[in-house]
Amino acid sequence: MKIIPQGPKHGPAIERLLDLTFGHDRHGKTVYRLREAAPAVPSLSFVIERDGDVVATLRFWPVTLPNHEQALLLGPLAVLPELSGQGMGRAMVRHGMAEARAQGWPSVLVVGDPKYYEPFGFSREKAESLRLPGWVELPRFQAVELVPGALDGVEGLIRPGRPAKPAWARKAGA
Repeated sequence: MKIIPQGPKHGPAIERLLDLTFGHDRHGKTVYRLREAAPAVPSLSFVIERDGDVVATLRFWPVTLPNHEQALLLGPLAVLPELSGQGMGRAMVRHGMAEARAQGWPSVLVVGDPKYYEPFGFSREKAESLRLPGWVELPRFQAVELVPGALDGVEGLIRPGRPAKPAWARKAGA
């Protein structure tokens, strides 16, 4: 299993995989409202291919915290249903989180199964003071700080992000 960067050629296959995994109505979900303003972070968009076919995908999207700082929204994470349970999703999350940390992102949000995401450090407590622009099951809305204290005192509405700055610009404070 080799995780590789997502490229333009992967777009249609990723959309088919996401439709298969989450259904055609997935665009109506709250998290998609946050993904409308900016593209996924190119350096944090990954796939796994098997025999030339995309069998797993993970993307991270920029979002704006209530204190105007940028954070990431993890997802969607999808694995071809017949390959589920083989560790591809977990490997992709570990890889993506390590890359996000290395690129200087301060925090990551997710709407997903708490039992799945808690081992990666996500918790509901870190997201308790944050709100999304629509309905979600609150136990599924979680966050993790990649920089200790990044979410301390931050409360309010999460908004769509701006197109992501390159890693060198974030680290330099540009």
